[in-house]
Amino acid sequence: MTIILNNKSEVFEAESLSIAEIITRKNFTFKLLVTKLNDRLVKKDERATTYAKNGDNVLVLHLISGG
Repeated sequence: MTIILNNKSEVFEAESLSIAEIITRKNFTFKLLVTKLNDRLVKKDERATTYAKNGDNVLVLHLISGG
């Protein structure tokens, strides 16, 4: 499948992947992540059961605190 991940085209060898699987495959290791699928917020506890499929737009952002 081909998805748009953080505004870049990405190809995965699968028909669909959960948001949690995408985070693992792309090695996003930050503690505070914001995830969206097709402009809809995906809560942390929904990542394992929310699936992206071909053509979807996925956004994974990490939050940074500071002052």
